[in-house]
Amino acid sequence: MKASILLIGLMSAGIAFAGPPAPHADGIESKGYKWNADGGEKSEALKLKGDKKRGEEAYEVCGACHLPSGAGRPDGTFPQLAGQHTTVLIKQMADIRAGTRDNPTMYPFAATLTDPQELADAAAYIESLCIPVEHGKYEGADAAIKIQQGKELYEKQCLECHGKNGEGQKDKFYPVIAGQHYKYLLRQMTEIRDGHRRNANPDMVKVIKPYTNDQLIAISAYQSSLVMPGSMCKPKAAKKK
Repeated sequence: MKASILLIGLMSAGIAFAGPPAPHADGIESKGYKWNADGGEKSEALKLKGDKKRGEEAYEVCGACHLPSGAGRPDGTFPQLAGQHTTVLIKQMADIRAGTRDNPTMYPFAATLTDPQELADAAAYIESLCIPVEHGKYEGADAAIKIQQGKELYEKQCLECHGKNGEGQKDKFYPVIAGQHYKYLLRQMTEIRDGHRRNANPDMVKVIKPYTNDQLIAISAYQSSLVMPGSMCKPKAAKKK
């Protein structure tokens, strides 16, 4: 019912949903900022066992933007979520709800999740989805060169945390990046480098700070080419002529 009401609002008002203003909490710009500090509904949700069936219902409201498959949008406006670690999903949803990550578009939807149990349920369902393979990639004429440049940079400083196949680390809250859209990856890394993503990990900021725009394009091009064996959806069969 909750999702239906909100979706009716979307259909009548376009994608811009006039919801409550998002809160604002201290982030990386503040002295004493501690990334991923314990406490709040994030810690409560992490202790709970998520129920995928209930999570599927909770996810209905997310599917309007991220699509029922969790594929997001290739133009990078909405990230691919399917297969993401529950730890990462819970942290990001809790950060948006608490105001340490600014996302005024998503906030009205995240705010509809009722409590830590519903966060855990939604995260469990999303993690169970296979990762779609038809995602946005770098399509420049120099794609082969950019991907090779990005591979060399990735293996020097990104691989240790995000893994050879972009699988991340669930227990350390490092996200899955395999199957993510190129434009979303580039936007997030640029925002982290430039201090605009306020819930960023300071260790990542240090790593990414020296990179030029061109280097971030190359890394994003490579990251968007990664696949996680055993976690990807099967490619759609070609239509018979």
